[in-house]
Amino acid sequence: MAQAPAEPKTPRATMRADKWLWHARFFKTRGLAAKVISGGHLRVNAAKVHKPAQSVGPGDVLTFPQGRRIRVVKVLGLSARRGPASEAQTLYEDLSPPSDPAPAAPRYEGKGRPSGKDRRNARLFDPSQLE
Repeated sequence: MAQAPAEPKTPRATMRADKWLWHARFFKTRGLAAKVISGGHLRVNAAKVHKPAQSVGPGDVLTFPQGRRIRVVKVLGLSARRGPASEAQTLYEDLSPPSDPAPAAPRYEGKGRPSGKDRRNARLFDPSQLE
């Protein structure tokens, strides 16, 4: 019995991790993306990565810090350029858990900043009256 010749596998399309993060607009510069990766703060499919030249491609799941959040994204595609944000959003699927909104800033008795009248009244108040 003769076996059919093995079909050659087409190589998987990949891109450098720092370049992909920059193209997908997670970082303002490619250098910042490289710094995060070099610091050991990127995981590709749950494995820590320390080299910005790590290859990533469609289907990979990336985990990295961005600001005060931990981002978890699935790579859906690659791009040839760093295009507009609408184009960049088609490169990934966001798997990050929703973050809690930041608490509102404390207010002065619910009225905001004290008015001039409030400040004048405060100057008239004599602390010795409490004793």
